[in-house]
Amino acid sequence: MKSALLYAASLLATLTASSPIATKRTIPIHNDYSCRSTDHPNPVVLLHGLGATYYEDINILELYLQTQGFCTFSLTYGDYPGFPLVGGLKPIKDSSQEIASFIKDVQKRTGASKIDLVGHSEGAFQVLYVTKFGKGIKEIVQRVFAIAPPAHGTTFLSLYNVTDIAPRLTRPLVDTILNTVGCAACADLLPQGNAVKRLNDGKPIAQPGVSYTILTSENDQLVVPTETSFVREAGVRNLYVQEFCPDDKVGHIGEAYDPNVMELVRNALRDDKAGPEVCVVGFPGK
Repeated sequence: MKSALLYAASLLATLTASSPIATKRTIPIHNDYSCRSTDHPNPVVLLHGLGATYYEDINILELYLQTQGFCTFSLTYGDYPGFPLVGGLKPIKDSSQEIASFIKDVQKRTGASKIDLVGHSEGAFQVLYVTKFGKGIKEIVQRVFAIAPPAHGTTFLSLYNVTDIAPRLTRPLVDTILNTVGCAACADLLPQGNAVKRLNDGKPIAQPGVSYTILTSENDQLVVPTETSFVREAGVRNLYVQEFCPDDKVGHIGEAYDPNVMELVRNALRDDKAGPEVCVVGFPGK
């Protein structure tokens, strides 16, 4: 049990505290159900990673997509009462039901026929999981873009060696959370975790009529090996950032903030397979 808590503490401290955007940033236009776009009629639902929230981790990507004419929506899923600043902790199955309800609500309130999904890390796993298992979801999803999903599970082994990179002030909070509610999602995302085994149950992950893009970085040191992100099935584009921008050394956390990644997301949501017009230096690190 002690080693499990150490693993989870390392994971949460790393993914939450070492983000380039560590403080709360409210999205100026959040969940505007009156938003309509003639150029991009599909609302885009974005899902954050483990230990994050809608206003941290995928918030910069969401803002970017808004500037590109997309109507975006997001939520903090998988959080517990008393710990609203840390999401994605609940079992994957439980969070997926919360996400599915949100997706349906976005479709109903916007009147859109189809929804596009974008996720990072655990959120990327969720866009694959909820599209496969969510009742009535695959029928309304047109595009899925998954950024570094642990699709086949990951040990997060390197986290045992990077616990000390998190600021000291965050560790007591992380320990309190783990000792109070735990991190069921952490166990679910291990190679033999319940959610990973269910996603890879021998039936296709990619659902008919849905366009899939999976993107990761050769320098990702948290979801390892990087091949674990990819889904080798028909209709799925599996890409490395470095195929387009060889000098971008972006790591796992930085993938949510990387300008090259953002442009690749935008292009995929336009059914454009092109890379960034100009590659820039991304966020290096784990």
